[in-house]
Formats: sequence, C-alpha cells, structure tokens
Amino acid sequence: MQTSIWCKIWIKSWIGVIFMEIKTVAKWDEELWQDANTLYNEAFGEKGAKPVKIIKNMLAKGIAELHVGYSDKKPVVMALTGKLTNDKVMLIDYLAVSETERNQGIGKQFVAKMRQKAIAEGYEMLIIEAESEMTPDNRRRMAFWQTCGFQLTAYIQTYIWVPETYQAMYLPLTDKVTEKHGEELFVYINTFHRLSFSGVKK
Repeated sequence: MQTSIWCKIWIKSWIGVIFMEIKTVAKWDEELWQDANTLYNEAFGEKGAKPVKIIKNMLAKGIAELHVGYSDKKPVVMALTGKLTNDKVMLIDYLAVSETERNQGIGKQFVAKMRQKAIAEGYEMLIIEAESEMTPDNRRRMAFWQTCGFQLTAYIQTYIWVPETYQAMYLPLTDKVTEKHGEELFVYINTFHRLSFSGVKK
C-alpha cells in the first residue's frame, strides 16, 4: 500500500519547535491504522467512534482518507476526512491529538494543512459537525474549530441512532461560498454518513 508523505512542518510551541511529518492514505493501510487507532480510541473509543469495518468501507469506496501526523516518529495527531467530490466538499469526520501533546498548536497546524490540501485538490468548503450540548468540553471543541476559522451554524440536528445533538461548522475555501445555514450543511453530512454505512454487512 502506497503511503503519501505529503507534508513536513515545523510548529512553534511553548516547549520549542516541533517537527511533524504527515502521512496520508486513500486505501486501507493496517500499519498506518495501528498508529492512528491509539489516538482514535483515546479520543473517541467510549463515545462516537465508527467501527473499523465502516472506516474500511469508506476507504474502499474512495470517499475518505486517513491522515497521521508524527513527531519524533511517534503518532501525535490523526484525522479521518470524507470527500464529496461532486459537491466540492471535504468533511473532517474525526480529529484527535494525543493527550500528552495537546495545547501546543499541533491540532491547529494540522487543520491548516488539511485546509491547504483541500484547496489544492479543488474543494470549496470544509465541514465538521460538533456536539451541541453546552458542556465545558463541547464549548472547548467549538472554540478550537473557531480558532481554525470555522463558522458555527445555529441549526441543531438530531439523529435517531445516537442521543447527542449536533451543529454544523464550516470553513469556506473560496470566495464562491456564501453564508451557509445548518440545514443545508447537514444535507452534505447526511449524504456522507449514508455513503459510509451503505453496503456494509451486518
């Protein structure tokens, strides 16, 4: 499996300068997944994690990419992104930074590189969905995405299969993107979810 090392960056933090190398795959890569999985389970294992078979399905369909950022050869950040190429929309489905490496600017710089990659590939908008209940953790997550340039929409989405409610946030990548409302953003999000789960054997 070919792994693309598409980005090498230096991040200034309170502990000094951190060098990070980002690897990306568009097909299932067991070795890269093992590196990502530690961070994925740490952040989402008890709540909201997609099963591995769904992630494999997403990659097999060509609607997702897996990204892992390494510092000193250690995985420190991961993301799973979704692609709706016909709509020119990229979704950041999951983003996780190692608990020991947080508050150093790694997540923000990683998102900035995701943004650059999306622009280079012709996408016009980045979308994420955030839990809407105003807990301290959820407020902190929304504030993080806002520091990355994302705009919060007011509409609150409910799902029949999970108790949590969500709001959409978006980041325009071109001047073509006008102000968006949550309802229209969740059309993209729900389309991506349907594609992710369709065809998976129970």
